[in-house]
Amino acid sequence: MANDGSGSDIVRADSSHGADASPGTAVIAADAFENPGLPPHRERVTDLDPKADRRHERVVSLLFYLSIVFSVAAIAAYFAIPIVENDPWSVRLNTLFLGLSIAGALLSIGVGTVHWGKALMDNAERVEMRHQTRGTEETRARSVEIFQEADKESGFSRRSLLRNSLIGALVAAPLPAIFLFRDLAPRDNDPAAMLAHTAWKEGVRLARDPSGTPIRAADVTLGSVFHVIPEGLEESEHYLEEKAKAAVLLMRLKPEDLNVSPGRETWNYDGIVAYSKICTHVGCPVALYEQQTHHLLCPCHQSQFDIKQEAAVIFGPAKRPLPQLPISVDSEGYLVAQSDFHEPVGPSYWERRGDYDV
Repeated sequence: MANDGSGSDIVRADSSHGADASPGTAVIAADAFENPGLPPHRERVTDLDPKADRRHERVVSLLFYLSIVFSVAAIAAYFAIPIVENDPWSVRLNTLFLGLSIAGALLSIGVGTVHWGKALMDNAERVEMRHQTRGTEETRARSVEIFQEADKESGFSRRSLLRNSLIGALVAAPLPAIFLFRDLAPRDNDPAAMLAHTAWKEGVRLARDPSGTPIRAADVTLGSVFHVIPEGLEESEHYLEEKAKAAVLLMRLKPEDLNVSPGRETWNYDGIVAYSKICTHVGCPVALYEQQTHHLLCPCHQSQFDIKQEAAVIFGPAKRPLPQLPISVDSEGYLVAQSDFHEPVGPSYWERRGDYDV
């Protein structure tokens, strides 16, 4: 029996003390096996045959060049198969060929890289003992050696055909994304100006969503809520885009419950108020109305707006009140807009400069 200095005894398995050893005693097995080491290294075909080495190098380069072809094909498909409005088949074709081309470009790089590693890079087995690493000069020097060894083993510097074809494939792969991202905004219009104005203008009647039926002031009772769009919006050339900006919630409160700021005294009609349905956080539809508290809730991130306080934010991540739509009634008793919103609807963005003239 021996002691390791930590208070625990070490007992040999063939000792008579093994059966009677106390808890915490370490037992060394008498028949522990020896480290068998690494199996003999098996050389690959590319290690033995220079012709096979060059053949596999050409295959990998071909995959990288094929990736370039797919990247160019994605750009060509983007222009050759344009998306036509009201033609779902054009959307399917455009998406199909774009997806196949981009997938082919990335897959070719991936397959070529894996084949390079399996067939051409050095595959000698090594054992690296674990040890503490510290930022000493020796460690930094060794790091440089590791990079140099990796370069030598992979042949990155030596195999110019592989290196240049890989660099070309990596350069070409992001090109389709550049064209796709550029087309997210209209080329000839200012996106900030487009977001600043909606389909609302003076005299446009408030209509139910989605039927488009005009709403009389007498139809709006206390506690009710209407989802509203501009009358005639369904005839718009860009219906969905215009509806996304012009959607409104209409509610009626007791006039004495409204806390109206100076300059907005005429924006409501007998306690009927209209606010943008688009949350000022990230643009989700604010569609939940609490009749008793007169709070509007955004279901996405739980922002809450107080209608009694001109839709001021009382909870959640939103930073701005919901824009109010000034309303009135026409000669036939229908609710109409006095003007467009006096500020951009929806979430904030960097081009926003405060109020806009409408």
